[in-house]
Amino acid sequence: MSIRLLVIDDEESICEILKYNLRKEGYEVDTAYSAEEALEKDLTPYDLFIVDIMMERLSGFDFAKALRNSAQTEDVPIIFCSALNGEDDTVMGLNIGADDYITKPFKVSEMIARVNAVLRRVQLARRRQAMTAGASASKQAAAQPQQVAAAPSAPDLEPEIVFETLRLDPNDKTIYIDDEKVSLTKTEYDLLYFFLTHRNRVYSRQEIIRNVWADDVVITNRTIDTNITRLRKKIGAYGNNIETRPGFGYGFK
Repeated sequence: MSIRLLVIDDEESICEILKYNLRKEGYEVDTAYSAEEALEKDLTPYDLFIVDIMMERLSGFDFAKALRNSAQTEDVPIIFCSALNGEDDTVMGLNIGADDYITKPFKVSEMIARVNAVLRRVQLARRRQAMTAGASASKQAAAQPQQVAAAPSAPDLEPEIVFETLRLDPNDKTIYIDDEKVSLTKTEYDLLYFFLTHRNRVYSRQEIIRNVWADDVVITNRTIDTNITRLRKKIGAYGNNIETRPGFGYGFK
């Protein structure tokens, strides 16, 4: 069954660019040039909405609130795409119920990666919900007399960690950039995991050692610097996000 997307933007050129490129990825894509036009559609078949914010009359925020107030669309993911790039705008969009927020101008490859990541998270959440429901049903069946004991349920999966087109899957310990797998050593993986889960703060080398290396391993500052240098090279442009603060340490911005 194909995945259907609806792009809502009052700039026709953006709608057409996204429709063309997302269709190349195998998605079914429709467009609407206003929130009013979108609300006139049957929205129940769609699996994801890409929504501009600054539109005439009804804004993208208004459209998202309408979705979240309807039982039929309250769980459908939303990606806001807007020229509004202030922190307050992003926070408001996420608080309304958006699953992601990307600012204009944007790279088409980044938008595709964001769409793929959001849909993966939704599918993962649904699988986990199905497994939980199945485990509950199995327990009820096991409680009935003369019933065969249920098989153990599958372990819970951790959600992926996503930064733009960089994706870390903690379940199978793999890294992807633009959906291309990146080969890292265990130490490089652990460093990247730490940075992605502790963003926008500078950490001393001792703090990094405590979080990344085992307690019984003796680590020098040179070892940390060497591993971070190698990690930067392997993750390409994202290596620039690992900031060096002389005299303080490292941080991921």
